[in-house]
Amino acid sequence: MLFFPKAAITKRNKMAKKIYVTAAGIISSIGIGCDQTVKSLVEMKGGQTETRFVDSKLARNFPLCEVPFSNDELAQIAGVSRNEFKTRCSLLAAVAAKEAAVNAKIRKNDGILTGLVCGTTVGGMDRSELFYREFSNDLQNGGDINDVICHDCGDTAQKVSVLINATDFVTTISTACSSSANSFITAARLLQHGEVERVVAGGSDALTYFTVNGFNSLRIHDTQPCRPLDASRKGLNLGEGAAFAVLETEETIKKTGNIPICELAGWSNCAEAYHQTASSPEGNGAYAAMTGALKKAGLNPEDVDYINLHGTGTDNNDASESAAVVRVFKEKMPMLSSTKTLTGHTLGASGGIEAVISILSIKENMVPGDKMFRTPIEVTGIKPLPSTLTDNPVKHIMSNSFGFGGNNSCLIFTRC
Repeated sequence: MLFFPKAAITKRNKMAKKIYVTAAGIISSIGIGCDQTVKSLVEMKGGQTETRFVDSKLARNFPLCEVPFSNDELAQIAGVSRNEFKTRCSLLAAVAAKEAAVNAKIRKNDGILTGLVCGTTVGGMDRSELFYREFSNDLQNGGDINDVICHDCGDTAQKVSVLINATDFVTTISTACSSSANSFITAARLLQHGEVERVVAGGSDALTYFTVNGFNSLRIHDTQPCRPLDASRKGLNLGEGAAFAVLETEETIKKTGNIPICELAGWSNCAEAYHQTASSPEGNGAYAAMTGALKKAGLNPEDVDYINLHGTGTDNNDASESAAVVRVFKEKMPMLSSTKTLTGHTLGASGGIEAVISILSIKENMVPGDKMFRTPIEVTGIKPLPSTLTDNPVKHIMSNSFGFGGNNSCLIFTRC
């Protein structure tokens, strides 16, 4: 979906521009805001809990990484109206995007063309589920049609763009679990082509009956906290949340006066199309995404200090991704871990959440660890970092996000 409240077409600049991250915002089961998130990462405090808000009997059988606030509470935190922000996805996005926008000093009519790129898979599914239940019980008078109107994924982007004054170019990306990583890629291309001067990029997804029951049909829920890259892994823990970062060019920074946190130095996306829900055993899609991002950044594999893995805890993903990592890095393996052990798999928001965690890792001189790891996968032998490192500066961080259908994306962030 594209939404153009006003024209934002400027002369294309054929010279490749450097893309800088100047601010970020995040909400997940491990905290609201960047400060709480860093604290939980350092303490390796996971967000797994019993659900309070998902109306599904199955949801009681698995630990979920649920944001511990009701929709009314989220609206209060974000300072928005429930009449306008009806869906949980839009409320989570409002909290995270507003933090990023405030930190970047985005103001209305400040003369800087500002866009929003938002990734999501669920959209307003929670309200559609409510409508269906009420309508099916009363075919004459049941259900509020306004709940269905906000079903589409673009509803979140449209509402959040107005909230944070980022209305010069607004679009939604929905490519399964790589959605919000692709938001960063789209944002970088918009900036390099001169379509806008500043972009808020990221994504949001909420837990719903649809996602909990859908993943149960694939039989990949773990009944315990998930264990990515471990030989004993049994599946994933679903989660929810949102995260956004503000991307600017050097020319824009001269106008805003913002201090860059890091550079988005490399990115790549590929469509492996091996299977609807599985990756190839050799990790061909992951390999192509990682090598493409390295080439874009002008880096060699040995330059990477840390990889935030897609690492879902499922048998297929972890075997495939670890095989690809071995192919790329061989014996020069960087530090690596999956922060999904803490946040759960937040689906369309995961690429944004893990991108912001990578940004915060550079800012705070921190490398997230994996407290659940015990035994490596025999074939690859990869060993995630067992505990979070502090006072440990890193220069180059790779963040992987792989979606159903083989939509694989990789981002590389570099210390300025």
